[in-house]
Amino acid sequence: MTRLAADCTRCAALCCVAPAFAKSSDFAVNKPAGRPCRNLNDDFRCDIHDVLPQRGFPGCVVFDCFGAGQRITQETFGGRDWRSAPELAGDMFAALPVMRQLHELMWFLTEALRLDEARRLHPKLSAALDETDALAGGSPEELRKLDVNAYRGKVNPLLRRASEMARSGAGGRRPDHSGAQLIGGRLRGADLRGASFRGAVLIGADLRGADLRRADFTGADLRGADLRGANLAGALFLTASQLRSAVTDADHP
Repeated sequence: MTRLAADCTRCAALCCVAPAFAKSSDFAVNKPAGRPCRNLNDDFRCDIHDVLPQRGFPGCVVFDCFGAGQRITQETFGGRDWRSAPELAGDMFAALPVMRQLHELMWFLTEALRLDEARRLHPKLSAALDETDALAGGSPEELRKLDVNAYRGKVNPLLRRASEMARSGAGGRRPDHSGAQLIGGRLRGADLRGASFRGAVLIGADLRGADLRRADFTGADLRGADLRGANLAGALFLTASQLRSAVTDADHP
């Protein structure tokens, strides 16, 4: 199976060049799409990698390509890069948002296949994973033409069903906070077992000591959310980048 974790040593720093970003709390400067970040070295390494938050770039820390960058560099373009072959730049940069979404879907599908409660769906989940991997293996032209949003619309109901099956046995009230605006929400110590936070905005929310077992965090914005002491055992679709954006016990041992 394709590696679904970023390996920057095998990538041509695509995330440091392809996207645009605006000066904000996440980025210290404006950068147009297709232009290398000012902190990018000639060897494709970040000059301030170890101090990104302190230098005003926390948005870089929480970005996760799910392995899309190295797949584009090593597989789609056969180890070539946009610096040594500038004519490839446009296609490489256009491939990144598509490949990233496909790899993110593959990560979700892989996680869903680990859910015993959803074993009835495992054949369909496995077939969707194989199909998504095959699409990600397409040519630059095929990737450019792929309607990835439509494809996500095809796969998401399957992931949602797997989530419902896993959450059904969590106990508690299983509140539905899908898409909710919970910025700064006071949820300390709350019983949120089996809750759905799909697409919810939890920026700065107080979730200290909350029971979040089997809660679904698909696409939730957890920037600055305080998860210290929260029970996240068996939490669903909670990514490493989401945890990096939150305040956790690891930040305050």
